[in-house]
Amino acid sequence: MNIVVIIADQLRVDHLGFAGKVPVRTPHIDSLVANGHVFDRTFVANPVCMPNRATIMTGQWPSAHGLRTNGLPLNPACDTFVRALRREGWRTSAVGKLHLQPMGYGFEEYQLDQIKAAMPDLWEASVKGPFGESFTSLEDFDRHANGDVEMPPDYYGFDDVALVSGHGDRASGNYVAWARERGFDPINQAGRKNAKSKYSGWSHIYESAVPVDLHPTTFITDMALARLDEFAANEDDFVLFVSYPDPHHPFAPPSEYFHRHDPADMPLPESFQDDHANSPQYVRDIIAKRGVPDIDLMMLWAPTEDQFRHALAAELGSIEFIDDSVGRIVESIASLGLTEDTVILFTSDHGDVFGDHGLLLKHFCHYDAAVRVPLIISGGGVGAGKHHELVSSTDIAPTLLDIAGAAPMAGVQGSSLVPLMNGDSNGWRRAILVEEDQPFGLPTLPGPVRLRTVITDALRYTRIAGTPISELYDLRADPVEMRNRAEDPAAAPLRETANAVMVDELMRVVDDSKVPFHAA
Repeated sequence: MNIVVIIADQLRVDHLGFAGKVPVRTPHIDSLVANGHVFDRTFVANPVCMPNRATIMTGQWPSAHGLRTNGLPLNPACDTFVRALRREGWRTSAVGKLHLQPMGYGFEEYQLDQIKAAMPDLWEASVKGPFGESFTSLEDFDRHANGDVEMPPDYYGFDDVALVSGHGDRASGNYVAWARERGFDPINQAGRKNAKSKYSGWSHIYESAVPVDLHPTTFITDMALARLDEFAANEDDFVLFVSYPDPHHPFAPPSEYFHRHDPADMPLPESFQDDHANSPQYVRDIIAKRGVPDIDLMMLWAPTEDQFRHALAAELGSIEFIDDSVGRIVESIASLGLTEDTVILFTSDHGDVFGDHGLLLKHFCHYDAAVRVPLIISGGGVGAGKHHELVSSTDIAPTLLDIAGAAPMAGVQGSSLVPLMNGDSNGWRRAILVEEDQPFGLPTLPGPVRLRTVITDALRYTRIAGTPISELYDLRADPVEMRNRAEDPAAAPLRETANAVMVDELMRVVDDSKVPFHAA
């Protein structure tokens, strides 16, 4: 069985057409849904790019695989589902954004400095141990912009990599050489300063000057199609990892997609006007600065209605660009006669609050939209179904190995979804854990910050270590998470249940991380 994994960056589950929540058109992804398995309660192990991408590769929570926050690299010797399949004869290839090593952004360098100061043990284990003192990332933006970096022949299990480093239309990686060969320099001709038009309300919304045929999204799709052709010609069993940097901000699609949606037509989320009466103080502080993006452009902030509507209109254009690209990949698989032999998995590395509770982006925030992601498994004769069980990003690696008929990996903490796909939910998990570790903090939330969340059918409970800060939501009575009941005396029984669930989940994840093998 061949495997194609398609990942979008920072895509919440209901910003796809089949969800019916926003006016976005995604017919190709919707077709995967109609003909495949949909896991509509899939939660990340960590709602941040690098930690959860490493989780997808390893099947482990970040506290086990070690990449616990942006700015750290994944140990290059770790086992991944790609390496496991490579050992058994699959050809393996990656195109697009991997983010298994830092991209060299200022916020990553800052976080690395904070980790060295505040979490020296994590620095020693994750950086100095595997790499030594002179670690230099193979995904660094500037290294690729200044010259085509040669990726090693076994990069976390990938035989070859066509890398995109960065976000939006101004990207680096192997994409730079490809674009320059076609007469376009994305380093100097893309980005906001070259934009065709700009939204004045936030610097991360603009109409890209990069043509569709030279955009990073097109590069990724073209590279994917070339590899499919090669695999088919050689009759190889293959793993193809296709990762789009969009729709992560900046929201800057090309003109054909930027103007598809009128900001005036964008609906406000039902929780946009949340008064946050019972929210933690640091959230209320963010709300009090509505309309002022945080100086850290990756950080949670509170947009005005106008800022939100413009962001959503541009983001939906980027999503539709990705959907058209998914359509090209699916069409190529069909034209090569590979449909019955190829499973397509579509997901995201994490979500985005995107207007819910009057907030935008992520960090220190475990509302549903930030921690829940799409997960679709289609093709390859796996059948179809809709599943409501609690699923984790940790489940992706063991599921793909199971589907492929390969041996399970040592140390995997997730579980194969194949039993659910076959109609057997007996003994499936009743709770799920979400981690988040940040070396930095906020004025009323000093760093380092460690959040842990448990989710069940009945509740969402979040604790911040070393503080009295907690959130507790009764999901049966309050599915939109509008009323934090952590300090409500009437919610004492629910809080007692939540604490017990959290202890059990923390014990399970810690215990599983210590054993050398976790049976599928």
